[in-house]
Amino acid sequence: MPVMSDDTDTALHAPAVESPPSAPESRGASGTPAPRRGGGGVTTLVALIALAAAGGALWFAYSLKQGQADAQAALRGDLQARVDELARGAEQRKREFDALKARLADADGVNKSVREELLGLGERSRHLEDAVANLAEQRMSGRDALAMNEAEFLLQLAQERLTLFHDAQAAIAAYRLADSALAAAEDPVFASVRQSIGAERQALEASKPAEVQATLTALERLRGQLPALAKQTAATTDTAPTSRWQGFLSQFVRVSHSGDEANAARDVGLTRSLTALDLREAEAALLAGDAGGYAAALERARGGLAAGFDADAAPTKEALAELDRLLKQPLAPALPELGTALKELRNLRATRALSRPPATPAVETPQNEAGT
Repeated sequence: MPVMSDDTDTALHAPAVESPPSAPESRGASGTPAPRRGGGGVTTLVALIALAAAGGALWFAYSLKQGQADAQAALRGDLQARVDELARGAEQRKREFDALKARLADADGVNKSVREELLGLGERSRHLEDAVANLAEQRMSGRDALAMNEAEFLLQLAQERLTLFHDAQAAIAAYRLADSALAAAEDPVFASVRQSIGAERQALEASKPAEVQATLTALERLRGQLPALAKQTAATTDTAPTSRWQGFLSQFVRVSHSGDEANAARDVGLTRSLTALDLREAEAALLAGDAGGYAAALERARGGLAAGFDADAAPTKEALAELDRLLKQPLAPALPELGTALKELRNLRATRALSRPPATPAVETPQNEAGT
């Protein structure tokens, strides 16, 4: 070790140990010193031992230094191997990093191309949606225009029918058809118009107008039943005589007219004809909306039936009951005023016409001008 090496160097360079003073040399008789006995051998032995110790120390120091050199060499080799291994690992990591960087660059390029394709596809989809929307708008615009025309015609027809003929049933039917036409358009802008149509139709239904066609059918059926009605039978029992002499004479003398039966038959035929004419007049008044004339004609027809035919017969009873039902049924009740839905529909048409952009005329190109 180093400490032992220092001790060895110190021992080598230390001064020689002085030997104890020997006895004074004996001189001979002639005055010359006498030779020493055994002194040179001890000195030589001490020198040899010191030399051996120095050699051993040198060899130990050399061996120690050689061992340290070998250990340092082994350590350097181990460190160099680890450094080489780390360098190889770093190189491998660098190659992997470069490969990963290249893959990231490729992925970035692919993502960029995909993004560009997506943007292009989105643009194409937007153009396609615009084209489909334009086609749908053109189709819906034509369909809506047709529905609006049909609804306007039906509403106008209902209003005129109610004004001229007081035919509320036909007006209700026209309103239903107009609502169906607007419902087929499937456009939310017609919701308010449909609500107005529904309100006016409900007002017409709430007024409970007479059904013209059903009433005409009933009157025609009554006219057909007139020939089958039995005439009124003459009274079999006379009233009590006003005097005793008249009752006494009536047992022997009976006065009769020869033409009573013919006159009765003629009166029944005339009653049928007049009743039929009254029923015809009731039909004309019904079509004209004349409530007074209609009621008067029915009253005359009922009076004719009651006076000219057998009131106890079942057909006559049925005819009189039918006339009573027709008299109780109001011909023209207070009908609501129409026109709100038609006005809203026309306003909507005007609004859509104003919101539509005007068609721009095509501009001729110079080539066309040159060609012309």
